[in-house]
Amino acid sequence: MRSEEPDSCGFGTALQVIGGKWKISLLWELHLRPHRFAELRRLLPGVSEKVLTQQLRQMEADGLIARHDFGEVPPRVEYSITQLGLSLNEAVTAMSKWGKQHEAWKSHRSAAA
Repeated sequence: MRSEEPDSCGFGTALQVIGGKWKISLLWELHLRPHRFAELRRLLPGVSEKVLTQQLRQMEADGLIARHDFGEVPPRVEYSITQLGLSLNEAVTAMSKWGKQHEAWKSHRSAAA
């Protein structure tokens, strides 16, 4: 359940939006190109259909991705990243870079010990 109170620093809100085991991976895959549900499921081994559906719905509600229903039979739905999602991907890339630097620091520190 999400809080309706404003987040003064914004970081808590960002963590809520990217929270979830698969959201960052989904964001990455969708920034490369739009994908259908089954493609995403294949790209993310280990994700259940239920969890993938939940996380895609949350990301759509948060404005990170768009869902396009082609209105065809059989049903064809495609997910793509939005401009807001692209901006979050930039922030996540910066966090990833920091994480890699931190891992290198930890390795250097343990090697020196």
